[in-house]
Amino acid sequence: MIGPDQQPLELWGGTECTVVRVGDEYRDQVRETGHRTRLGDLDALAELGVTTVRYPILWETIAPESPHELDFSWHDERLARLRELGIRVIGGLVHHGSGPRYTQLLDDRFPEKLRDYAGRVARRYPWIDMWTPVNEPLTTARFSCLYGHWFPHLRDEGQMYRALANQCVGTLEAMAAIREVNPAAQLLVTEDIGRAFGTPELAAQVEYENVRRWLSLDLLCGRLRPGHELHDRVQPHVPQELLDGLATGRGKPDIIGVNHYLTSERYLDHRIERYPHVEAGSNGAQTYVDLEAIRVHRLRREVGPEKRLQEVWDRYRLPMAVTEVHHGCTREEQVRWLQDVWTAATTVRGRGADIRAVTLWSVFGAVDWRSLLTERNGSYDVGAYDTRGSKPRPTMLARAAADLAAGRRLDHPVLKVPGWWKRPGRHYMRPNFHTLSPSAARSARPILITGATGTLGQAFHRICSHRGLPHVVTSRDELDIVDDASIRTAIKHHRPWAVINAAGFVRTWEAAERAEECHAANALGPERLASACRSAGVPLVTFSSDLVFDGSLGRSYTEGDAPAPRCTYGLSKLECEQRVLAVLPEALVIRTSAFFGPWDKFNFLYTAVRDLKQGREVVASQDNIVSPTYVPDLVHATLDLLLDRETGVWHLTNQGAVSWYDLAQDVADRARLSGKQIRVSNGSGRTDTSLSSHKGLLLRPLDQALRDFIEQSPALQSLLAQHID
Repeated sequence: MIGPDQQPLELWGGTECTVVRVGDEYRDQVRETGHRTRLGDLDALAELGVTTVRYPILWETIAPESPHELDFSWHDERLARLRELGIRVIGGLVHHGSGPRYTQLLDDRFPEKLRDYAGRVARRYPWIDMWTPVNEPLTTARFSCLYGHWFPHLRDEGQMYRALANQCVGTLEAMAAIREVNPAAQLLVTEDIGRAFGTPELAAQVEYENVRRWLSLDLLCGRLRPGHELHDRVQPHVPQELLDGLATGRGKPDIIGVNHYLTSERYLDHRIERYPHVEAGSNGAQTYVDLEAIRVHRLRREVGPEKRLQEVWDRYRLPMAVTEVHHGCTREEQVRWLQDVWTAATTVRGRGADIRAVTLWSVFGAVDWRSLLTERNGSYDVGAYDTRGSKPRPTMLARAAADLAAGRRLDHPVLKVPGWWKRPGRHYMRPNFHTLSPSAARSARPILITGATGTLGQAFHRICSHRGLPHVVTSRDELDIVDDASIRTAIKHHRPWAVINAAGFVRTWEAAERAEECHAANALGPERLASACRSAGVPLVTFSSDLVFDGSLGRSYTEGDAPAPRCTYGLSKLECEQRVLAVLPEALVIRTSAFFGPWDKFNFLYTAVRDLKQGREVVASQDNIVSPTYVPDLVHATLDLLLDRETGVWHLTNQGAVSWYDLAQDVADRARLSGKQIRVSNGSGRTDTSLSSHKGLLLRPLDQALRDFIEQSPALQSLLAQHID
């Protein structure tokens, strides 16, 4: 055994590869994330410094219709490329799946069929020396047979035990077949080992769940014998010959893979009235809610990856790896989580545990995991690479992972602030709206944001506070963007690591009459900011508009289309782009369109709803096509691009193009108001200034944003609740 003090902690990687059956439909994450069509993804893994990759050779994809009809063509090409790159492969055979249609988790012959498949795969790829025949067998058994999320959609504890035993015996049999080909092949068993906590009234349920969390590993290690806490509970539901085979311990893993998420640790609370927005569950005798333990204040020192890794080591004393690190959140939180897990693994190694690696999971993202794949919303969580453009784009997380792999310390101002799971305001029943402590805010260099009184500046302030991003929002008195001395003074005083320009002339209908003022605010000011940022060595973000286009193209504009403004406002924004990028080519210029948001009343949608509610006529054009943009989505995406160090011109609008008339009709319908008072304005010729992007459609579809606008705007909800005589 190689001791942890004899080699550095390695960076492993993994592509989200679940193939799961929901009803009669199979979902394949390799297809949904686009990895199936991108051979170049493997080179991207190598660029990160990944030494080993968990890679799918999944049963459902190679032999979907018959165990005798196997198609290895896709895998042959990928696995050969991984060998060329010198990346070690951990072969996965079943990943949260139930197998092809000719078997399932409760099939008596599931282990036998999996053994046959494993042998065929091993003969095809005899050089692969580490395998995970079944990923997270206990988690899969629970989600499929206890909670009913996945096929066979049962809610039966006994069937869960049977499904788990089948997967564990299948693992044992699969490794036997693999070792007939490669006697040195190693078994890596992955599992989520989250701990449960709870109120005293639920002590028995908590104790049961804390014993159950070890069940897959206990079965494979031969520990489920008479005297084990769960032996008598499991034994009636599982054929004795299966239990006897597992009791030999022949399935003991060579390495234990710990998959740990912020949601892995749970808190059970019988006081369901305290959580009116959380669906309650039951064990048949008690009703309770199942919550994230990370949000319970008194557990703040009892949760986290360090505690769980230490428990696994103390229980089994087997080599370990953290085999999934993923956080479907904003960029800085993804990096904060990776840093926390890496630090935890390093700390536990320092106490003598044999921890080999930390695995960057979902390197190319994941789709619809927020619903456990039970809904098709197209909800994409970015990984180390963002795959929504023409090619995978490395993010802040990719750079952080590469630094860790190379032995470099992570160093970025946003890492001076802890992740949301450690900040005030995260706890149930302890309301605290200060998401950043004063000391944290003082210790980190801020983002400097101009335009404190505007819609965009206020939105950046609100969202930076929520995301734990230290920032300063300045008014014109504090930072006048057309005054060089004012800019230099503000930058020297605040020492920002980045500047976001949310100031400018926004009254498009007055731009022609006040052309000089518009030009100064929208073109000269950003240029002066760019010059100051160049001198200070900090990045700049500034905003442009869809009105740099004349609307005559006949389709949505992308970043490569030539601007041709036909109004004073559009001319000022095009000049902004040209001046800023000439001075600071590394600047990030965001073209966007037609703001609407939940925190102000100064937008077309609120005005339309207000007028309809009050019985007034709404006049809107059916000829002008635009891309309405939900301000929270715009701000989040802009911050992510800034953290990713993106530069140049980007189009950020919600996906969809619509006329002002149709938009008014849509929002009226969503607000349950009659659209009869919406009148088409006199046309002056069709124009389409809607925006799309070849760099990546980063904002969600417009209909989802409109839904949130209606539901989450306090001003709009208050307006709709009013009784109008």
